[in-house]
This record gives sequence, structure tokens and C-alpha cells, in this order.
Amino acid sequence: MTDRSTFPDPVYRDTVLAPLFEGVKANFAEHMDAVDRAHLVMLAETGILTAEDAGRMAGALHAIAEEMDPEELTYTGEHEDWFFLVEAELRARLGELGGALHTARSRNDIDHTIFKMALRSRVAAFEGLLHDLAATMLAKARAERDTLIVAYTHGQPAQPSTYGHYLSAALEVLLRDARRVSEAADLLELCPMGAAAITTSGFPIDRARVAELLGFERPLLNSYGCIASVDYVTGLYSAMKLVFVHLGRVVQDMAFWSAFEVGQLRLPNALVQVSSIMPQKRNPVPIEHMRHLASVAAGRCDAIVDAMRNTPFTDMNDSEGEVQQAGHAAFEGGGRMLRLMSSVLDGARIDGEKVQRNADAACVTITELADTLVRQEGLTFRAAHEIAAATARDVIARGVPLGAGFEAFRVAFEERAGRAPTLDDAAFAETVAPETLVARRDRPGGPAPTALDAAFETYAAELDALRASTTARTDRHAAADTARTAAFDALRG
Repeated sequence: MTDRSTFPDPVYRDTVLAPLFEGVKANFAEHMDAVDRAHLVMLAETGILTAEDAGRMAGALHAIAEEMDPEELTYTGEHEDWFFLVEAELRARLGELGGALHTARSRNDIDHTIFKMALRSRVAAFEGLLHDLAATMLAKARAERDTLIVAYTHGQPAQPSTYGHYLSAALEVLLRDARRVSEAADLLELCPMGAAAITTSGFPIDRARVAELLGFERPLLNSYGCIASVDYVTGLYSAMKLVFVHLGRVVQDMAFWSAFEVGQLRLPNALVQVSSIMPQKRNPVPIEHMRHLASVAAGRCDAIVDAMRNTPFTDMNDSEGEVQQAGHAAFEGGGRMLRLMSSVLDGARIDGEKVQRNADAACVTITELADTLVRQEGLTFRAAHEIAAATARDVIARGVPLGAGFEAFRVAFEERAGRAPTLDDAAFAETVAPETLVARRDRPGGPAPTALDAAFETYAAELDALRASTTARTDRHAAADTARTAAFDALRG
């Protein structure tokens, strides 16, 4: 029979406490040590602890960090968690003084502080990958500014555009997603320390000083919210999910474009696997892996957000250790997807012959013919549309390119307008050329070179601003590490 008289119950120990202990070792132990040191410096500076006691405490904390290797520890249940293990070590070395470090704090504010600190480094790395992918997209868009593609709507050929124009559209979304991640990262810069269990403390603590020593921008104001409001979790993973939802749509286009029947996107041999039995097949499987990785990452983000659903607005385990550790997997798989997508985009190229074939077969420039008839022939758009439609039907039925359809156009024009067109054969061919449609779409946001060049400068500036935000945070964290170490070492004497 299981002994249920003392804590912890063996099953609870093995199913909950031991895995949590392993998670702390891997993800949070270094941040717990940083919190201990910052809190001790603050206790000394405010006079809550004497200089002598603070110095002894600092020496003990330093010795524990030097002598205790987390990787060598195995959870036994003797101490409930990592916090109590460290406190037991302090008390073994300092006696009753070892319990003084916990003055004016709680595991509640400690936990949310170390969770934020663990997320900060992961988010900075994730943002770096986002920025790298954005830079790859921008460079590719610049290089492919004039490269014609067939743009599709509803799965059907629609109009010609350029690969640079398409990539710019995807880049705009990526930059907006990166901005959402950056804004979510800003919520990680508000420090919960000093909230204690719920209501702060009756001791004269300096919350701003602890926040500063830990690299936070400032304290999170409301103490109840410090331990109850987990929007730093839900906001972050919601923003991350959108990255993969939106990139997944681009990946789906890549799969469609690289299909044999479309064929306008071609991956280099290094990113193609050959069938084990059908040697003629070029399987662009990295595209499938990107789709899979994006879907799994988005699903993991969803799982973290859903874990908060209908939970009480208070401190609760639903937002803590196990959920935090589970969320880290989204960074790992998502990061792999971002790196792979950068490589695929960098290596992929547009097959101009396939683009021309599809453009000819589908009359994708017919809209410009209708527009030209309005501008040059003075027709209403509806009349122009009917003439263009009749022309398209004829060339498609005959299986010839639209540029070879002048005679069909002339007949349709005369029947509808009651006169001959001013466009001759050469002007007609120029009008329906893909390059003409693109060049004439020179309004802001269009695919014409002048419009794209202006857009590229905007994207570059936005990317620079995002990188600067990430750098400012990481610089503040690094400066705090240096300042905290100096203040702590000063206590040791």
C-alpha cells in the first residue's frame, strides 16, 4: 500500500514534481540564480538586510552556484522544487540567516519573473530568424523585381505580375507579423518582482531596482496582475502563431507553383529529392517540410493559448512550469521552419518559359487590352470588356497566344463599336505583352519598377527599426547582467 502520510505522494512526485524539476534545470535555474542575486542586492541597498548579513548571503549563493551542477542532480522528493532545494542549501551553510533571502518575495512573483526571462532569450533568437527571413525576402524581391510570373486567383491564372511584387506582398505580412512579435516581446520587459504572493510587501522594497538589475524596462505595476495576468504568454504565442499561419499560405503557393502542371517555380537540385523508383521525378520535399513545421508550430502555439482558456484570474499552475516548457518547443520547430524557408527562397528561381507558356494559354494580359480600349478608344469599360472577352475566347479556342489575336480583336471591335480600332497589329501586340501590363501598373503598391523600388526602401526601413528594437532589449539585458554581477560581487567584498 502507498504511504499517503507525508508529502510528496510517490505518484505526484513522479508525474509532476520530478518532470518540473528537470524542466527547471534545463530552462530556469540560471534565471532563478539571477533573481536571487538581484533581490539580495535590493535587500541590502534598502537596509532590509544588514551589509554583514547580505555579504554572508552573497558568499553562500556564490558557493552554491560554483559547487552545484544542475545536470548532476536527480529529483528525490526531499525538497519540493528547485526553490526549496536552494533555500535548504543556504540554511545548511548559514543557519537561520539562510531563510532571510525570501523576505518580501514569493514563489509567485519569482516564477513569473523567471518565465519571462527564459522567454526573452528565446524571443530574441526567434526575432533574429524572422529578421533574417525578411532580409532574404527583400533581397530576393529586389533581385527579381522584373521577373515575370503568372499571378493566380481562385487557383486559376489571373494576371501577370513579377516575382518581386509577389515576394513584397509576403514580406509586408512578415514585417507586420514581426511587429506583432516585437510588441509581444515588449510585455516581457515588465518585471513582476515585488508583487510577492499578491499584494506586494510591508517591507520598503525597491521594485524598480530589482527590475533594473534583471534587465527589465520597469516593474509591471499592479501586483495582482503580476501573478494573475498571463497575457505575456497568450499575446506572445498568438503573435507567433500568426507568423506560421501566414507563411504557410506562401508555402502552399510554392507547392502549387512547383507542380509539374504549373512549373513556374523551380528549386535547385540541392533542395530536390529524386524518387527511389521513378527517376524522372524531382520532388521539392523541403516545401512539404516547411508546411509541416509551420503547421506544428502554429498548433503548439494554439495549445499554449488554449491552456489559459477558462482559468481563474489568479496565480495558477495552468500558466506555469509545464506549460512554459511545452511552449519552448514552438520556438524550436518554428525556428527550423524559418531557417529552411530562408534557404528555399534564396535558392528557388522562376522558370520563364513556363511563365510564358501559362500566360499565353490563359490570356492573362486581357485586362490591359480592355483598359487600353477605355483610355485610347474612348469606350466604356463594359464595352471594352466584351470586346476583350470575345478576343480571348477566340485565341483560347485556337490555342494561340493573345499576341496573335489581332484579327479576332479587330472583328470584335468593329461589331461592338461600329468602327475600326485605332490600334494596329503592332500596337495590339505591345498592349497585350506581359511587360506592358506590369509597366503600366506604376501606382503605389503596383508591380512596376518605380513602384517596387519605392516599396523596397519602406521595407528596408521597417526591418531596420525592428532589428533596432530587438537590439535595444538584448543590450539592456546584457548591461543588467554586468551591473548585477558588479553589485553582487560588491556585497561579497
